[in-house]
Amino acid sequence: MIAGLGATAPKPMKRIGTIDRPHTHDPRNQAEMSVPTNEPVGSATPSVTITGANDSRQNRTREMQLIPEALARAHMHDRLREADTQRQAVRLVNARRMQRRAERASMRARRALAMAVMH
Repeated sequence: MIAGLGATAPKPMKRIGTIDRPHTHDPRNQAEMSVPTNEPVGSATPSVTITGANDSRQNRTREMQLIPEALARAHMHDRLREADTQRQAVRLVNARRMQRRAERASMRARRALAMAVMH
């Protein structure tokens, strides 16, 4: 209280969190605890880490990095299917062409046989 005015002094601002490390009540997402200095390096007690938050960030990063790969795979799948369809169409066209050629050859042979029989 300020002397005799009945008003309280302003409280100092608390930093609740930063953009990189937002404040959260989830223990997995909280900032890493510092290792005590009297603890030897590589001791039996592991240091506390924020694996949950790092894993989720890492997974999102991995997923985002794999998006172009998935798109390329889908594109290649479409191209292969298109190539198969194209090959089938080419085979069908060739088969019809050969069939017409065989029919013409058959007609020529019949005509030649008919001409030979008539003379």
